[in-house]
Amino acid sequence: MFGSPSTPVLENPEYQTRWYFKFFLGKLHQNYVGLENDKSPFFLSVVLNEDTNTCVPLCRSILFRKTGAQKISLPISHNKVMTVKQILANFPNMDKVEKGPKEIFSPDIQKDLLLLEEQEGSVNFKFGVIYMKQGQTTDDEILSNEYGSYRFEQFLSLLGDKVKLRGWDKYRGGLDTKGDMTGKFSVYTIYEGHEIMFHVSTLLPYSRDNRQQVERKRHIGNDIVNIVFVEARDNSEADFDPEAAHSHFNPTCIKSQFTHIFAVVTMDSDNRYRLSVFSDEAVPLFGPSLPCPPVFTDLRSFREFLLVKLINGEKATFETPTFAGKRQRTLDMLIKDLYSEHMIDSRMTMLNRRAFSDVLVETPRHSRLKEDSRQIEFVRVGQALKLEAIVRGDAPTSLASASCSAGAVFRRSPWEASCFYPAFPTQSVLCADSWGDGRLAIGTDEGVYLVEDGSSHRLIFDKTLSVRQLSVVEPHGIFLMRAGQSNKEGKIYVFRLSQIECIQDPLSRLETKEHRLERTRGTNLYAISRAGGARLRMCVAIGKKLLMFQWKHSAAWTAWCPSSDTDTVEGFTFLWELILNETPSMVTILDSGWSPSSPTHGDTLVCVGYKSHWDVVNGRTGQAHHLHAVEGARVRLVAALDLYEDQEVQLLLCYNHTCHFQKINGSTSSSNNFDFHWNSVPTDIVCAFPYVIAFTQNSMEIRLIVNGNLIHTMTMPKLQLIASKNDIFFATTAPEFFPNKTDRLFVDVRQQDLQKYSPPSSPNVSPEVRPLRIYRIPIHTLSRPMNTDPCVSSCQPPTWKLIETKLVVPEQSARISRSATSSPTPAKGKIMPAPVK
Repeated sequence: MFGSPSTPVLENPEYQTRWYFKFFLGKLHQNYVGLENDKSPFFLSVVLNEDTNTCVPLCRSILFRKTGAQKISLPISHNKVMTVKQILANFPNMDKVEKGPKEIFSPDIQKDLLLLEEQEGSVNFKFGVIYMKQGQTTDDEILSNEYGSYRFEQFLSLLGDKVKLRGWDKYRGGLDTKGDMTGKFSVYTIYEGHEIMFHVSTLLPYSRDNRQQVERKRHIGNDIVNIVFVEARDNSEADFDPEAAHSHFNPTCIKSQFTHIFAVVTMDSDNRYRLSVFSDEAVPLFGPSLPCPPVFTDLRSFREFLLVKLINGEKATFETPTFAGKRQRTLDMLIKDLYSEHMIDSRMTMLNRRAFSDVLVETPRHSRLKEDSRQIEFVRVGQALKLEAIVRGDAPTSLASASCSAGAVFRRSPWEASCFYPAFPTQSVLCADSWGDGRLAIGTDEGVYLVEDGSSHRLIFDKTLSVRQLSVVEPHGIFLMRAGQSNKEGKIYVFRLSQIECIQDPLSRLETKEHRLERTRGTNLYAISRAGGARLRMCVAIGKKLLMFQWKHSAAWTAWCPSSDTDTVEGFTFLWELILNETPSMVTILDSGWSPSSPTHGDTLVCVGYKSHWDVVNGRTGQAHHLHAVEGARVRLVAALDLYEDQEVQLLLCYNHTCHFQKINGSTSSSNNFDFHWNSVPTDIVCAFPYVIAFTQNSMEIRLIVNGNLIHTMTMPKLQLIASKNDIFFATTAPEFFPNKTDRLFVDVRQQDLQKYSPPSSPNVSPEVRPLRIYRIPIHTLSRPMNTDPCVSSCQPPTWKLIETKLVVPEQSARISRSATSSPTPAKGKIMPAPVK
């Protein structure tokens, strides 16, 4: 992948995904066993804990099924009963389970569930490192290189430390540590708590009599990921072209049934590393994407990029049909065996059908001592299992070892937020939008505030107007609001931005009559097209009616003649009106004018969300076609975001815990359509390539948009998304006004990383006010490329035969693409090597 952001981040990191080890093991929790409607057994684990960062009681749940583990987090209300069936209903396709699951009281179940979680993949990794000379074409030739060159030794020292295998007591990656049967030395390192052992071809046993070098093939051939270091024959630089070495490399020359990914590395005369990555066509896309051109001058950055790429690549390979099928068969067998074992175990006489809420009530006096004893034993067994995993090195991301990663690069995370406004004196933010680089317009119950330069705020509309939705449309110089005490009284108001700037005393509802847009009485929601396009359009929903308006001037005309553009309500022209069958809950205008397959000039496509499904409506013809429906009794639509893939409009439809990609032609058979699931139900979704960010009431969850992989989670009290038109603004209760909290934006990562999140202190404000602190994530940090050398980043990528997908960002920078122009699993545009044998 070229031309797209390339900040190296681990996908599905263990300290974010290994929930059972982190949140359950060693703590008092409940475990249940049951049958799905197809008689497939499942296990459910539930733990109640008060989130230490938000003071919100949470119910974390893991559902172990043969298809894998699914995780959700649900807020708990103290005066609301929650049963196991209600928890199960939040998992996909589990809301119709007929029989309630039964609880398992045996403490030994913890060991079994830990085993199920370990099927997600290894915490530690083994990668092959192959020394290859230019012109070598067979694995016999390549593995017969007895020694490496000085440059190869330099590369090995960059990867990790050379360690003596005899007596080695850390992760050994299958190598012999007693009798030097697999060589005397190897290369070892730790990255982000992951132990990595490299199988180096020149350090493995060499046999002059064995032409096939079976001992070397035995290890390197069983590695899923291999690094191939290509060097000039006999170290002669005269005829060695690093770029040609990449384009001429043929991955089929190394025969293996297991190797799915090759990372080819060369070094030029200026000691710069060049990297290309070959993957089997079944491997899903994984990051980080390569810079353009893929040349690295900084050694530490190259090391970090390469290690992250290798770890992510191996994790992605486990999603291929070969490995996924094996994992599913193993899980199916394990779950069935555990089901049989626990259902017939004599200790299961305590099984019952009590509701989850019943677990929380006081135990009867006559059995309280017995129950207390059981709980103490349960926790003791869990803590012993946790300690055992840590001692043997199988703990998910050992935080103790993470700090000793050799050559670690300390850098700011792309999503790191800075404090924009330390104390905004209200918690009733209803709507907001950004204005330029240093302003926010924020609608509250007290009125609309203009926050300027992160240092002051002033009221511009008082609470008589009751603003529920607002938009700052800078390319056209206008300010839009939807205001009204109720939906029946809702109206659209249009102001010039220049008029807003001149407001000294707050305006009331009576002073804004002349800015009301005709035909909009009763508006319950509106949506605008992307500002800066050919024409600004506004879709207004009034009950079951949809009205479309269009701004009469283009953004270019406004830029050319700013003094002549003074229109407010008269600037909008009414286009059409449609009657829908239901009242919409959300509306998204699909800006498809730039696509070669776009509708005619008069067509305007609108995605309309209802209670449990979405339709696409053509405003000119009045025709609507069904897009996607959500099954289940409890459906909550969250968002419908328009993206662009292969110059075709695609929607990201979000509901409950799920995000679903859907092309507007209604096709669902494409392999490019896939679902991914959030750990918590979002209130808002933001796309900022290459990330998609979900906001909940107390957490921010960040995933990659190309494959849905989780990369980070942050927890904050009373979290609210403020604006995301350009930079991302969000608010959370100022830490010092939250009980027992320090002035720090807590992030669920290693302790040494927490020092980066220290916003300035709030001014003296009454504790009763409990102000919001507003944070800002600059959009350029989310999409910044790793290689910032201007003479490098401006170059065009060379034409390589066997390389990852070339990604080109669309000309319209404001449009969001889930993979620039490529699909999560490229079909036509991705040139892949022949299948590895």
